Amino acid sequence: MSKRKATATESEASKPKIASIFLKKEKPQITTDNGNQKNWKFLCWNVAGLRACVKKNDFSELLAEKPDIVFLGETKCKEWPPEVEEKFKDYTKTLVVSTEKNGGYAGVGMLSKTAPLKVEKGIGDPDFDSAGRLITAEFSQFYFMGAYVPNSGAKLVNLEKRGKWEKLLMTKIKEMTEKKPVIYGGDLNVAHNEIDLKNPESNRNKTAGFTDQERGWFSDMLSNGFIDSFRHLHPESKKYSFWSYLANSREKDVGWRLDYFVVSSRIMSNVKRSDIMSEVKGSDHAPIVMEIEF
Repeated sequence: MSKRKATATESEASKPKIASIFLKKEKPQITTDNGNQKNWKFLCWNVAGLRACVKKNDFSELLAEKPDIVFLGETKCKEWPPEVEEKFKDYTKTLVVSTEKNGGYAGVGMLSKTAPLKVEKGIGDPDFDSAGRLITAEFSQFYFMGAYVPNSGAKLVNLEKRGKWEKLLMTKIKEMTEKKPVIYGGDLNVAHNEIDLKNPESNRNKTAGFTDQERGWFSDMLSNGFIDSFRHLHPESKKYSFWSYLANSREKDVGWRLDYFVVSSRIMSNVKRSDIMSEVKGSDHAPIVMEIEF
């Protein structure tokens, strides 16, 4: 009997259908904000250079928390590193790039499981917006503001400029909280009270972050209807979020609490957790975490 040659169609049909499985990419699972989400978890971390940070930390501790919103400060990059793109593929991403030092200075970024209704970059003043220091995201039930607040500098050379930032911020945050509750997080570059740093006496009015002016500006914000969520839940805790790289400061726990979640006072009762993930390495700051239920 003569053998019948297989047609091209038959030959193709007989091939294992596995290639398409590997070529197919899953679509990101990003939620649309419909106002029904009750539980939210926030993470803020000053990464002190995102490209350097991802080489030291694989972000597994952060991902294990299953955060809804992640805010990263001092990113110092023009685009998201591939490692972040991959690990946070199910998040919308907003990167605010500094125009100073070719993008290698300051900068902030936000990753959100739920797509915001609106995102605004900057505080509205070129003195600060060129560095990329603020993201404001509107959601159905609240505003989230993530900030990398300007440092007053060595010998306090930038203290006056810092005061200008605080004035602009106060105006903005007061206007917003009249419309919706505000969650304000990030490296706020101030140790509000003596309990918030290891050596208050040697740093008082000498070191950026612990001047009467900076502490007073923070107090003014709290007196206008806001609460430091960590201190409210942990009134006696001496836990820090920043340690200098010098003199083994982190190993000795000679630190400062510079990173905060500040919330509109009317939602403080909704906050279930506000803490510092001090065991997480990769930066001179530790991430902070907050959970809230609406």
